Amino acid sequence: MTGTPARQIRAHYDEDSITVYQAYSPVIAGPAAAAGRFSTGFKRDRMTWIKPSFLWMMYRSGWAAKPGQEHVLAIRIRRDGFAWALANSALSSYEPDVHADRAQWKRSLRAPVRVQWDPERDLHLRPLPYRAIQIGLSGEAVHRYVDEWTLGIEDVTAACREIRALIGAGDLAGAAARLPAERPYPLEVPSVAP
Repeated sequence: MTGTPARQIRAHYDEDSITVYQAYSPVIAGPAAAAGRFSTGFKRDRMTWIKPSFLWMMYRSGWAAKPGQEHVLAIRIRRDGFAWALANSALSSYEPDVHADRAQWKRSLRAPVRVQWDPERDLHLRPLPYRAIQIGLSGEAVHRYVDEWTLGIEDVTAACREIRALIGAGDLAGAAARLPAERPYPLEVPSVAP
């Protein structure tokens, strides 16, 4: 992807929703996928990180192989909820180009959402020269995510394993064809999340 901005939200989305990914143990993932909503085992009192990048989720979960991350969920959420999250976010780390000083950054951390930019990944999970966004939801944001924004939840673990098997067999074109169609997301990212 020549010319990809260093920080750009790329995601699978339609007119009403954007897909984000999370990885969980079967205890949380099974009931969530069955109900299409988070329920059993999901903890609202802790920060939960959502990721629009499928390959970054594969990196984080080790292709759904890390303990406690054996199931990858594709969660369709409302686009207005996603916009609310970004509008109510703070960067997870201090950046002199954004914050007047460290004190201002620390005050911004009262926001219910954290934004973090990490290197995007290729099919081999190697870092790319541009970044993928991770969004950490806490407090009010978690409740909105679970109760208002979530439109559906699908367990995509089998697809993750199929893609990994294609990569292992050297069929990179076949693996790439199975990836979710992610494209630049048409949303102006707030200044707190450059």
